[in-house]
Amino acid sequence: MDTPPEAAATPEPQESASPGPVTITKKDLVNRIAETTGETKVVTKTILQMFLDEIIQELSRGNRLEFRDFGVFEVRARRARRAQNPRTLEKVDVPPKRVVKFKVGRVMRKCVMAVPPRPEEFEGDRGDG
Repeated sequence: MDTPPEAAATPEPQESASPGPVTITKKDLVNRIAETTGETKVVTKTILQMFLDEIIQELSRGNRLEFRDFGVFEVRARRARRAQNPRTLEKVDVPPKRVVKFKVGRVMRKCVMAVPPRPEEFEGDRGDG
């Protein structure tokens, strides 16, 4: 019974028993990964931080990062524009900037879509897209 490497690394979608979304911290991830791999938390934290630092470095250089089935990070340039302060209705100039865009990969999309949304997730949803 051979399991393809892609399937072995794909987490099963999990439904939370809590009433709302739970915030997962880097510390939580370090604990889980260390427990699963048998590596120490110190080493796991160092590796995870190095990974995150590399992502930041590559994006700051304008590079595109593709993690197959997970998603793609890329930097997009936004033009300068005129905007309006919604409180004062005053026109303001917004300078050009670079922003990080993330496109969800196939496996992540499948896992996220497999769990039906909870009613409280629609709280603030205006239905306009």
